[in-house]
Amino acid sequence: MIQRAAEILFFVLLVAGLPLISWLTTRDPELRTMPRRALYASAALSEWIFAALGLAAMKVAGLRLTGVGLRGVAMPAFACWTLALAAASAAGLGLLLLLEQRGLWPDEPELVYLLMPRTPVEKAWALLLVAPTAALAEEFLYRGYLLTIMARALHSVGWAWALSSVAFGLAHLYQRPNGMIRAAALGALLAWPVVRTGSLFPAIAAHFLIDAAAFGWLGPRMLKPEAR
Repeated sequence: MIQRAAEILFFVLLVAGLPLISWLTTRDPELRTMPRRALYASAALSEWIFAALGLAAMKVAGLRLTGVGLRGVAMPAFACWTLALAAASAAGLGLLLLLEQRGLWPDEPELVYLLMPRTPVEKAWALLLVAPTAALAEEFLYRGYLLTIMARALHSVGWAWALSSVAFGLAHLYQRPNGMIRAAALGALLAWPVVRTGSLFPAIAAHFLIDAAAFGWLGPRMLKPEAR
């Protein structure tokens, strides 16, 4: 009974609590004046707290780390999946940037601009703190824990794949509908090697490369001139 309650409680936290927190974030005026490095530290701390809660829920529910994808994968498969995911994501993000510049895709919301680094020091913080934290914590939470328990509850990997991707999109509510759609699509893409190999590691590596590219290359190029 306690095990089931732990699973349900953390499930609700992921699919409803995180979107609520994301929405409340958009209404916090202090974020507009917070130093970017403090913003990065706060975001990373929040993700590690959720990851720790996920580990606690796993412990109570009797799930093993290997059961949520934290298992090894052959190096050739790891390299191929990681590079394929990173390349596909880079192509998609580049296309969206082109569409945005031509007015065919909505501009990014203010909070996305706030997260983009402006200086070398801010870029280092983003690459060394935010990108690895998001890769590890988000893959564990969504492609590991959530995908696993939903597949078990629904008796369908396909539905679990789709719904966990939607939940990942909702967690990015602060990015408005266009960002939520982008995040859901990325979540579905990153779940593919997890479903095929049973390992989270290709998705974690690809997620890091995607975020590193966004912070280090794509982000500065998508900033409006007045925000640079």
